[in-house]
Amino acid sequence: MDIKLISPGIYEIPKSYKKGMLVPAWIFASPELLESMDEGVFEQVTNVATLPGIVKAALCMPDGHWGYGFPIGGVAAFDPENGGVISPGGIGFDINCGMRLIVTNLTEDQVGPRLHDLINHLYARIPVGAGQHGFVRMDKKEFRQVMEKGSKWCLQNGYAEAEDLESTEDHGCFDWADVDTVSDRAIERGYNQIGTLGSGNHYLEIQVVRDENIFDRALANAFGIFGKNQIVVMFHCGSRGFGHQVATDYLKEFISVMPKYGIPILDRELGCAPLKSPEGERYFAAMACAANMAFANRQVIYHRIRECFTDIFGKDWRQLGLDQVYDVAHNTAKLETYLVDGKKRKLLVHRKGATRAFPPHHPALEAGFQETGQPVILGGSMETGSYLLVGTEEAMEKSWGSTAHGSGRLMSRTKAKHMIRGDKLIQDMEDRGIYVRTSSYSGLAEEAGFAYKNIHDVIAATELSGISKKVAAFVPIGNIKG
Repeated sequence: MDIKLISPGIYEIPKSYKKGMLVPAWIFASPELLESMDEGVFEQVTNVATLPGIVKAALCMPDGHWGYGFPIGGVAAFDPENGGVISPGGIGFDINCGMRLIVTNLTEDQVGPRLHDLINHLYARIPVGAGQHGFVRMDKKEFRQVMEKGSKWCLQNGYAEAEDLESTEDHGCFDWADVDTVSDRAIERGYNQIGTLGSGNHYLEIQVVRDENIFDRALANAFGIFGKNQIVVMFHCGSRGFGHQVATDYLKEFISVMPKYGIPILDRELGCAPLKSPEGERYFAAMACAANMAFANRQVIYHRIRECFTDIFGKDWRQLGLDQVYDVAHNTAKLETYLVDGKKRKLLVHRKGATRAFPPHHPALEAGFQETGQPVILGGSMETGSYLLVGTEEAMEKSWGSTAHGSGRLMSRTKAKHMIRGDKLIQDMEDRGIYVRTSSYSGLAEEAGFAYKNIHDVIAATELSGISKKVAAFVPIGNIKG
């Protein structure tokens, strides 16, 4: 393959690599990560480079691996004024799958003796696994309010505090949502899933911050992280079956209308439509509905976490210092403004398994993050730990304000299950001080640490390319999974 290093941590595949490429493809990686990437990444990111209206380059983050349409870790910006498209395969089926990080004033010494009680209580109170219904009961009419308002619905209904929305991307609401663009089938799948964690790589984890894992103490302190074996909570989930149905509905429609718009079909998984078309505008609005459902889902889970900590430790959650650092989305497309060739242009930025990473003083950031830059929550495997980073100015220049979102898989779920049994894995983890509750041993085996890239290598690659800066790392001691 004709691929060359064009700057530290960024490799380029030129337009000449494949017929139809309108821009080059850029891979953000270290030499070792580049070597470990599956061939599907290179095939998919160069396919993305053929889509109408794409600007500058098709990108793949250091955790990149094969996905549906775009690689997971794929980022691309499209110019709506020049035929730029919107593609469900560039956003993902779990729309607004995202991460939330919560600090506490508790330490490992205080939580350790009650860890099993805490994990068991969380497992009992937060539905996990496929097909589970949430504990928030609502009808379809009420669910339309969730689709429209996101976390604002939670605030109005007693599941959020005002400060929670101030530390959530876009205050937990994509305000261009239009509930009339969503199918009855999608609503049927989603209205009873608020407050559910789901399955697959979704999890809720109790983690520890050791002093040696704080890399920028001033930033860490600004986010409420003080080390000294402090306990934090991190969880990962999205829009569940609702988002999946929204994506499915519009992918089918886009495949049928692409010939009308003269869009060549290189890969059916990249079904798309111009953003400035009736079909594109409807999907953009429906995607926002699914994103809002995911924000509400995570907010309701956070409310439940507060209740569980209060139950176990006998103190109000405020006394326990349960404060949200940030909630950040992974799978979205958003209109954002960037300098391109010296001119400001509004572009539709697709992030598929990638995290927004805006720098200090960015006008889109909430007031509390103007000096620090946007927190970036990067989850690792359940065996290795996770990171908090911040966005940088370089990310604006190189990666459309984006960075990695996790470790990234090294092997398929099927292969992982062939290598270890879930019951053995759960015992091995407990022997190493990580207590896990899961609804599926098979699903647990799919998420074994060896199935993922080395999280520390991914972080190093984001810093090498300058697209994010590490603040602190977290070590897992307890986990609930579907």
